[in-house]
Amino acid sequence: MARVLNELVLADLIAARAETRPDLDVVTFELGEAGADEVRTYADLWRNANRLAAGLIARGMAYGDRFAILMRNHPEFIELMIAASLTGLVFVPIDPRTRGDKLAFTLNNSGCRGVVCADYALAQVAAVRGQVPSLDWIWVLESRDEPDALATADVPGAVALGAVLDRPEVFVDMRLRHPDDALQIIYTSGTTGDPKGVVFANIRYGGATMLSAMLGISADERPYTGLSLTHGNAQLMTLASALRVGQRTVFSRRFTKSRLWDITRKYGCTFFNLLGGMATAIYSEPVRPDDADNPVRFVLSAGMPPAIWEDFERRFDLKVLEAYGAVEGGMAFRPIGVGPIGSFGKPPPNLEMRVVDEQGEVCPPGVQGELISRAATGEAAQVTYFNNKAASDQKTSGGWLRSGDICHADAEGWLFFDYRKGGGIRRNGDFINPGFVEAALAQSPQVTDVYVYGVPSANGAPGEKEVVAAIVVDRARFDPAALFAECRDRLEANFIPSYLQVVGEIPKTASEKPQDRFLIDALRAPDAELYEPRGDGARRVSSEGLALGADRARPVKQSA
Repeated sequence: MARVLNELVLADLIAARAETRPDLDVVTFELGEAGADEVRTYADLWRNANRLAAGLIARGMAYGDRFAILMRNHPEFIELMIAASLTGLVFVPIDPRTRGDKLAFTLNNSGCRGVVCADYALAQVAAVRGQVPSLDWIWVLESRDEPDALATADVPGAVALGAVLDRPEVFVDMRLRHPDDALQIIYTSGTTGDPKGVVFANIRYGGATMLSAMLGISADERPYTGLSLTHGNAQLMTLASALRVGQRTVFSRRFTKSRLWDITRKYGCTFFNLLGGMATAIYSEPVRPDDADNPVRFVLSAGMPPAIWEDFERRFDLKVLEAYGAVEGGMAFRPIGVGPIGSFGKPPPNLEMRVVDEQGEVCPPGVQGELISRAATGEAAQVTYFNNKAASDQKTSGGWLRSGDICHADAEGWLFFDYRKGGGIRRNGDFINPGFVEAALAQSPQVTDVYVYGVPSANGAPGEKEVVAAIVVDRARFDPAALFAECRDRLEANFIPSYLQVVGEIPKTASEKPQDRFLIDALRAPDAELYEPRGDGARRVSSEGLALGADRARPVKQSA
């Protein structure tokens, strides 16, 4: 008797679709001018996943063993995910830019026995190999995306992934014993300490395949994303639902604001995913006559800055479907055209959310507090951090999932994000909304990308911060005095940046989240290009002369 497939399990879902819709080109990886598109049907995904599964079993990978994936968006990434589900293994997605101590920590903490990396990440894997006792094997995707990448043959024992995929067609028996067993471990960014690994069960990933229905996104839509598959957004908000309902998804290797609209036009993509910093970067691009000439009906956004929300919709002739979520759990969304601009919505019926003060009491409308959530049934929230019970218990203290996000609700229950706990900018007693400052600078033709953050103030007042605007500029147009003048025209005095920090690029995580710590290090560098307002003009200042809070004078620990 044939085994009944459970479509909440990734491997079973793909097996079922390979039977019913084998030839649907469900994922396309566009390469622009770099080469021909890489297209996978359900049948392709299933065949290749089985070859990889057979290879993993041949490597002696036992049930529950872990292996890491370090690569940009390639079809092999998805095939490895399916192979893990099929074999009862656990994959650990890692941003391929990760290196050094952070890479060694992640591999050691998760106990990875193997690594599958692209050739452009091979050098950093080889560099920490001796620091990871559990590491038995390395498979290399020979992408040739970067001509100076380390060759597979240069690393003893490394094997080309192509050799594993070139084996004769083979189909392996399902080894997954229970849907509650782990599928992957996604690590947090580690901004407040060592990264923590969030354990995702097979059933939890499968539950994410129903997000399209919850958000009202039909099977006829064609999604696009340039967000990394090493991050929960691309995996859960784009890939999972697309695989379930058969949306013909388009991926880029990585996010590209310059080619975004050309890609959506070429493939007829009707929506794409945005995280907050991406919206500002797109909005900062020079206005073009054909900005509104695109097939995109809406963006699935997490963190659309309220200051540019309506202009963004008008300029690109689309709507914003705003959503909130974290890899540990919790979700809310604001349907298109429903609720106030700037709100990330309300939780679905199966979830309860509250904004509470430090004593755990519900905050009145308009009062800021921490966002917490649990099942609407009252069942205690559960989060499993890999090998970290203390952190798991703290995250779900009192049976509620503690988000660490400071939010507020209005009188109708619509929720608004204010800032990450410990990450607000308070200046002269006022809380500064970085989004307003970013919007003002993004409107300038001088600026091509911007991120605003705070550093402790020179006045030494507890909690007070200076406002720093990190900007990428068009050198042919750049005039710091004129840029400060634009800020004065568009912003109230307290919001005008203390410093303009000119950088070559805004350092970002795999989820396109700007990284303050690298910008702070650059702020202190001897060659930092910094300007402060001076009367009606601007003055370039030396990093050595910055009068910032003493606690920022200490070195900031770097990690990838």
